[in-house]
Amino acid sequence: MGLARATIKLVNTRRMDLAPIEVHALADTGALHLCIPEHIALQLQLEELEKREVTIADGSRRLVPYVGPVTVSFANRHCFTGAMVLGNEALLGAIPMEDMDLVVLPGRQEVAVNPASPNFPSSVAKGFRSGSS
Repeated sequence: MGLARATIKLVNTRRMDLAPIEVHALADTGALHLCIPEHIALQLQLEELEKREVTIADGSRRLVPYVGPVTVSFANRHCFTGAMVLGNEALLGAIPMEDMDLVVLPGRQEVAVNPASPNFPSSVAKGFRSGSS
């Protein structure tokens, strides 16, 4: 299988005067949030909103800055989120991918817009019960 990556654009939602940053992010469906290295948070001048405890891949926990708000863009999709300041590369987790209605194509090692909704993101706003009216 291999690693899937996506080229995303990050913008400080409160500082539109700052240039956006384009990053080649690791797409990780096992992670929930957007994670960015400290140098990206500094370049975007993102405000630390709070500290959050995260569990990393080796099972250990650490307290990291949670910054934002960040606008994430991929193809014709955008979302607003916060980011954990962690690691040495950008990591695109499940929450922003779901918000933008993206899919991971493991065989091609890439991220793509959901082919079932190519023109705009689709989402579920309430629970679905089979057979109910």
